[in-house]
Amino acid sequence: MAEPTEVTATDALTAQELTDIIAELEEYRERLVNDTLAIAQRAKIQKSQALAQLEPDLNEIDAKIQELRAHQAAPTTNN
Repeated sequence: MAEPTEVTATDALTAQELTDIIAELEEYRERLVNDTLAIAQRAKIQKSQALAQLEPDLNEIDAKIQELRAHQAAPTTNN
């Protein structure tokens, strides 16, 4: 079984890999929110309370997405 991709050495990633990783993180974030809200609704938990519980995780995902986008937008220096 393959281990999850560690995104610490972004210099070694191609533009396509960065695009794919960003897309996967965005999909994961959306799925996490949707699944959590669906479960909260079934458990009769307020939406705001469920989202408050998710906030630290969402902030971490958003920060990683921003980091990857910044790296993606930076000019490449591979000469």
